[in-house]
Amino acid sequence: MARLSFYPVGDSYLLVVVAAIALVGLLAIGPARHRLSRRRRAALFALRLGSVLMVLLAMLRPTLVTTEVNKQAATLIVLADTSRSMSVPDAVGGRKTRYEAMRGSLDDARDGFRRIAKNFEVKTFAFDLQARPLDLADGEIPLPEQPEGRQTAIGSVLEDVLRQAAGKRLLGVILLSDGAQRAYAPRDAAPQTAAAEMKRLGCPLYTVPLGQDRGLGQAKDVAVKELLVDDNVFVKNQLAIGGQIRVDGFVNREIPVRVLFETSPGKMEVVAQQVLKPTADGQLLSVDLGYVPEVSGQYKLTLEVPDEPGELVTTNNRLSTFVNVLAGGLNVLYLEGFPPRVDTRFLRRALDASADISVDYLTLSPGARPADLAERFKPGKYAVYVIGDVDSTAFKPEELKDLAEAVSRGAGLVMLGGFHTFGAGGYAGTPLADVLPIRMSRFERQKPGDPDRPDLHLPGPLRMRPSRFGMGHFALMLSGDRQKNLELWDRLPPLDGANRFGELKPGAVPLAVDDRDDPLLVSQSFGGGRVMAFAGDSTWRWWLGDFEQAHKRFWRQMILWLARKDDVVEGNVWVRLAKRRIAPGTPLEFTVGAQSPTGDPVGGAKFEAEVTLPDGGTRPIRLTRRGESWTGVVNETREAGDYAVSVKASKDEQLLGAARARFLVFEEDLELDNASADVTGLESLAAMTGGESIAAEQLPELLQKLLENTETLEDRVETKRTYWDRWPFFLLLVGLLGAEWYLRKRWGLV
Repeated sequence: MARLSFYPVGDSYLLVVVAAIALVGLLAIGPARHRLSRRRRAALFALRLGSVLMVLLAMLRPTLVTTEVNKQAATLIVLADTSRSMSVPDAVGGRKTRYEAMRGSLDDARDGFRRIAKNFEVKTFAFDLQARPLDLADGEIPLPEQPEGRQTAIGSVLEDVLRQAAGKRLLGVILLSDGAQRAYAPRDAAPQTAAAEMKRLGCPLYTVPLGQDRGLGQAKDVAVKELLVDDNVFVKNQLAIGGQIRVDGFVNREIPVRVLFETSPGKMEVVAQQVLKPTADGQLLSVDLGYVPEVSGQYKLTLEVPDEPGELVTTNNRLSTFVNVLAGGLNVLYLEGFPPRVDTRFLRRALDASADISVDYLTLSPGARPADLAERFKPGKYAVYVIGDVDSTAFKPEELKDLAEAVSRGAGLVMLGGFHTFGAGGYAGTPLADVLPIRMSRFERQKPGDPDRPDLHLPGPLRMRPSRFGMGHFALMLSGDRQKNLELWDRLPPLDGANRFGELKPGAVPLAVDDRDDPLLVSQSFGGGRVMAFAGDSTWRWWLGDFEQAHKRFWRQMILWLARKDDVVEGNVWVRLAKRRIAPGTPLEFTVGAQSPTGDPVGGAKFEAEVTLPDGGTRPIRLTRRGESWTGVVNETREAGDYAVSVKASKDEQLLGAARARFLVFEEDLELDNASADVTGLESLAAMTGGESIAAEQLPELLQKLLENTETLEDRVETKRTYWDRWPFFLLLVGLLGAEWYLRKRWGLV
């Protein structure tokens, strides 16, 4: 297409008109008629008129503009989801799978793809975790027969195809999928990030949602959604096992649930069972089971629902974890009066922080007694007994007799300070009078409801410190260095007060005293057991005064001493896992260390670690020091199955010990465990890019619209040609002026 355009000097036609008038006026000026013939005057006029016209033409600056329209190259990208969730039969009213609906939609749009491929580049991909290119042949996209992908990485796939198309002009991206992203790291990039980049590039995303939000729809499924169990349990103690089961498609059917426990390597046995009966689809049912392990070690535990007929997915019918069954654990019975005191809460925290100490806590009052209280005092039931502010009337005489017998046979006992302990609590006339290391009198009796007697208590504040007998005692060593230990005791906040102990028995040792040398902590042996009398009841002040570790250590070491566990050799090697169950491909961090019986880290220890894989192979793991412990990461976790981290520790080329911790990489069907389509997510992504979300049957219309609406892809090239500023034009003008001057000269006019 060509057109003639004018660009007058000064962008003003008025200027050209004025010049034309002036120049035309000059044409009237010429030689007198009597001097030249008419023919000669006509010749001069013609030459002058030609010059004027050329000057005016040059002032108008005519330009011939030629416009050429070219279509730019552009690329249309088509992504078809081939992950396993596309096999869910919830498309077209449940008569087709999502995959069948997608293939039908692509077949219907075959003519549209054929036409659009004549003008633009069409790149087609099947995708799940990765995008795999497909060859578009005569408008047909050759998809696999069945969707087999085990992950869907929509965000990463969009980023990949955008990266491959870098530098190209994109007509758009068509995404056919159920829209639910199900991928492990590092392929779990958020789709919104890719959508934001598409918006920046001006590339619209057109989404074709397939499937419904209800997930498996009418499919039958039983899934173990949650497994709740403690990581540690002591031998012959009850292990509580809880969980939740989701049931679809089995309303009013009895669903058996069972617990399997690893009784020997690789052998799982059913140890507990429960029957559930759902009353509605999608119902979450709670499981409450228990098991008492008999042998120490690390064991696999599985909560399982047997596969039911008609289930589409069975990988979600079980959850497993590992449990540490501890052999050397200390069973402690802690008895406290009602209402519990402030110190009780912090004391329990301190003991609960020790994995090898298991505490049964009971609150006693005259009107409320556990039915099995008498059984708890039988010899061998507990390693240590802690009696808080409990009046003697809360016990039956035969119970205290059994407690005295249990201590005589090796159990530990500590009585804590309070208004109803020792003599004030009426223990002077009980079997514990012979067990405790202080002498008590029946005249000290302070019955519940009586006013407090100042003569039985030491007013605070009281600064507690080791006596000369307790300077190096295990229970009072809050630091491995004696001098630092004394300095730490001097910094501890004082107690609010304490019981006033009278005469100590022969053989009793005052381990801790106040500034006036009043005994606060007294110990002695009774038969085969160890006994302590602690006058204080406000060590919680230490915890709140930023001495939490000292508080924990004091109470832990007191329990260990009472249980005769203070002579454990150095070298307690441990390994702690961040998790017991992880998804495939997830790195697992763990921490290792070694500590002395007092809880101090073993300085100078060296560690070696390795992981045992499900196939039996091993891989060494590099450890990095972090404070007083070492950390490592297990990265090779792609295969589902049982793993184990093994650690050895040595010092001065002497083996300190070894530890082993097992964990599980669980088998998970990401695609079908929760196969809900995310229609809303696809609509949101399309809107972010300026595209749109369409129904599957609208795909041919979309292709036709893309083919017709291509004005933005037309490249218009304009070519301008001018002739007034070229040498022939200039030569002609000069020729006219020169000829006019020559004739005038020849004819004697100049």
